[in-house]
Amino acid sequence: MSTIISFSQERILYKKIDTIKLFLEVYKPDNFTINKKYPAIVFFFGGGWNKGNIKQFEPHAKYFSKRGAICFLVDYRVTSRHNSTPFESLKDAKSAFRFIRKNATEYQIDPYKIIGVGASAGGQLVAASALIEKYNEDFDDKSVSAKPNALVLFNPAIDNGPGGVGYDRVKNDFQNFSPIHNIKKDSPPTIIFLGTKDQLIPVSVCKTYKRKMITVGNRCDLFLYENKKHGFFNYKYFKEYKNTVEKTDAFLQTLGYLKEIPIIQIR
Repeated sequence: MSTIISFSQERILYKKIDTIKLFLEVYKPDNFTINKKYPAIVFFFGGGWNKGNIKQFEPHAKYFSKRGAICFLVDYRVTSRHNSTPFESLKDAKSAFRFIRKNATEYQIDPYKIIGVGASAGGQLVAASALIEKYNEDFDDKSVSAKPNALVLFNPAIDNGPGGVGYDRVKNDFQNFSPIHNIKKDSPPTIIFLGTKDQLIPVSVCKTYKRKMITVGNRCDLFLYENKKHGFFNYKYFKEYKNTVEKTDAFLQTLGYLKEIPIIQIR
């Protein structure tokens, strides 16, 4: 079952399954103030549900913590380290969102301002946490919502149907797993970033996702980056990293999650 560790620690144990311990790495604002509520930004790395680690979004967490959010880098089960399936990865993502929301008062988080951020398979986990009812850990408190209030998706694996990313692993369960097949009214506002030369995620998939979201009355912003490939937004590609961070910042300002102040230096 889940165990709470003091928020003063750099890491929080949010879930334990047998001998597996899963942690959140936390970044708080420099001017963190007692009795004030902060938005939470929850980051999920990419890696095809097979690999990856929380360091992918460390530069993003450092930036957005300086912008006034409490940031969480989420470790979750992946095949290479835990012999797991994409379904366990999704269960962990939902557990992380529930843990953060359930402990919002203790961690000074506004439970209505929880933003999910993910890349590739991590983007799928964020979108699926918002849209998919199935795949919940038995011991989770399911009275607590696992649905983030806003989504930021970097080249997300949002189509897991035939021909899509991960179909070979989820097979006929794609109907209950694939975000693009489960879009509904009142889904969280979403922003998507994608390179036009992405070798895994076709531009047409993200355009269709946007169209379906808008058709049922949801907000979905899509930004395409000409000739960029999968992972183009990572910190090592600083120009695109900076551009996507600034667009994310502006998106969160429009939702009232970040205050409109001069953009701090990105480095």
